[in-house]
Amino acid sequence: MDIKEIQNLIKFVAKSGASEVKLETGDVKITIRTGALGTTPETTYVQQFPMQQAAPVTSAAPVAPANPAASVEAAQKDEDSKYITVKSPIIGTFYRRPSPDKSNFVEVGDIINQGDVLCVIEAMKLFNDIESEISGKIVKVLVDDSSPVEFDQPLFLVDPS
Repeated sequence: MDIKEIQNLIKFVAKSGASEVKLETGDVKITIRTGALGTTPETTYVQQFPMQQAAPVTSAAPVAPANPAASVEAAQKDEDSKYITVKSPIIGTFYRRPSPDKSNFVEVGDIINQGDVLCVIEAMKLFNDIESEISGKIVKVLVDDSSPVEFDQPLFLVDPS
């Protein structure tokens, strides 16, 4: 592992918000800690699971909100509950297009089929195609291009009908 790869790893860890990362490859052991000394570090365990079809998001029975902003948010959640949420299977950096000079994989309103590539997530210099496990119509893109994403973070809303 060369110094450039280590620097990129440090930048990636800083962007992800993790407080500590340990990496062991062969005879190289790296521990990266972020945050101020004296603070209690938060332990984060990351595991990659095979992607499964996401179940529709269900919401609890609506309660009369105390302020109008909460009622707008509750109405938005009720509206979104009929859609399927496509979530990130890994942590990394979200990209909507295969390269800077190409167009986006999908746009709002596009019809997608099972197996279509929706986006790319870069993790440790590896670019992972994120394929759709459902067919439907893209209703909303929930993440900005080139921004970090966490495991199980919602990426897209898809109307399966």
